[in-house]
Amino acid sequence: MRYIDLENHKPENWWIKKSDELTAKLMELHERGDIEARNKLINDSNEHWGEIKSWLLSLSNNKCWFSEAREVFSHMDVEHFRPKLEVKELDGTKRDGYWWLAFDYRNFRACGNVGNRKKGGWFPLKPGSLISTYDNQREESEIPYLLDPTDADDVELIGFNEEGLAIPAPGITEWEEERVLETIKRLKLNEHEVLPVERQKKWQSMAREINMYQRYKLRCGKGTNPGAKQKVSEHARNIRNMSRESEVLSSVAKWCVLFRNDPQLIRLIS
Repeated sequence: MRYIDLENHKPENWWIKKSDELTAKLMELHERGDIEARNKLINDSNEHWGEIKSWLLSLSNNKCWFSEAREVFSHMDVEHFRPKLEVKELDGTKRDGYWWLAFDYRNFRACGNVGNRKKGGWFPLKPGSLISTYDNQREESEIPYLLDPTDADDVELIGFNEEGLAIPAPGITEWEEERVLETIKRLKLNEHEVLPVERQKKWQSMAREINMYQRYKLRCGKGTNPGAKQKVSEHARNIRNMSRESEVLSSVAKWCVLFRNDPQLIRLIS
């Protein structure tokens, strides 16, 4: 999972204008008490958020915002972070969805359909959390379980290991760990077998680059060795490239470096 700066990006004005018009219709139907028509309007408007799928994916170099994968977690969906029709709590109970955010691009996330199908309307909040409603909108005060790739702090809570599994990052709180484990479960970030396999391949590739970098670094320390120095530069470049945000599963590559706990290596990817 990589941070997506959605706050400082927005779609083209024509799309936002159309969203505002659709949202106004939703509010009108809601005020009239015609919930069936309100929900039908949302269900009939799939094409509208589909029109900015390419734009959403451009913010992540065409990667799923949650899995950081491309082909192995596709096809990509435009996922509503806060469910638009019905919300499922942790215990399975249901409440009305965030229908007023149905056309708000700030509630959209690009997500591979494996994770999106599993998540569905799941969006539980921490016990005691404030709950946003149409009449009392306060999404910013909710405390959700699901990690949000548009939240820079959330992104740092999830890590990876050499087996290709998503895990809680070391040193986080009990509540943060609970959030990570629920997110992994609800988005099938480990359950979808192809994904851990691809992560493990990425980890092994990075581990090989690190080992070669350290081998030639050691040889450079024993005296003049221009060939070794060239190899150090080559493997250092590969390590930096594999951990770039534009690369598939680059977070896994980053965690392979972090687990070495070597300041010199960490500087390469910082």
